[in-house]
Order: sequence, then structure tokens, then C-alpha cells
Amino acid sequence: MVGKYGIYLAGPITGCTYGECTDWRKDFANSMPECIESFSPMRFKKHLDTGSPIADNYPQHVLCSQRGIMARDFFDCTRAHLIVVNLLGAGRVSIGTVMEIAWAYAFKIPTVVIIEKEANLHEHSMLREAMSFRVENVEAAKEVVKAILDTRE
Repeated sequence: MVGKYGIYLAGPITGCTYGECTDWRKDFANSMPECIESFSPMRFKKHLDTGSPIADNYPQHVLCSQRGIMARDFFDCTRAHLIVVNLLGAGRVSIGTVMEIAWAYAFKIPTVVIIEKEANLHEHSMLREAMSFRVENVEAAKEVVKAILDTRE
């Protein structure tokens, strides 16, 4: 990652379809300048594209086992320069995403959290306090990330 910044793209996975998990991440990554590299927890997991909601874990797949998920997501979160969290429209609380926000807070990694103005299931005083930047849409998050990491303006 020489000469680049890394961002981790966090958000609900369990209970979502593959497309729901990957579409926004691909769009976000593709909109970043060359100096910003994106880490997706969905990379190398195309086998989950079955049309069904994604389960909590898949012990038969090393990257999708509970240990594999925990190890790689922790590594990605703690090596990232910034974490983008998309909680828009969450149908249930994403425990994994909450852990990723906590890791970011503990390691002093800024977060850009995309969340509705109110009534999101993740509204909690501790999460609100852990959010570095709170925005209400993906486009606003893209602008904040660029303003923080892209020094070329």
C-alpha cells in the first residue's frame, strides 16, 4: 500500500443478499481517487452469491468461518486509515459492524458513518459517540473521505 491510503467498507452482511452487500461497496471503491484503496469484507466471497440471504458464517469456507471473518475483518479494520460504515436501511442490528466501529474507536481510526437522521436500529449513545463523522447518504460520505485522505486539492 505504498503511497496509498486504505479505507475499510463496513456494513451489515448477515441477512442481506450478496448484491446488497457488494453493490454499494463496489460503487464506493470505484468513486475513490487512485490514492485511496478500499478493503471489502466481501472480497473473495463470490460463492456467497446464491440469491439467498447470507448466513452468519460458513464453517466449510476458511474466509467465511467465524474465525476467518473475525481475523480478516479485524486485520482490515486496524490497518485502514479510515472506516466507512453504511448503516442505511438496516433491517436488524449488525453486531459485526458495531464491533468494527468499536475497533476503530479503540485504535483511533476515524469513521464516516452513513446513517439516517433518526430511527435507525443502530441509534445508541455509545455508537453516536464513537462516530467521527455522521452523514445521511453515500455521496456525502464519499466527499468526506476525499476531503480527509485526498491531499491533492
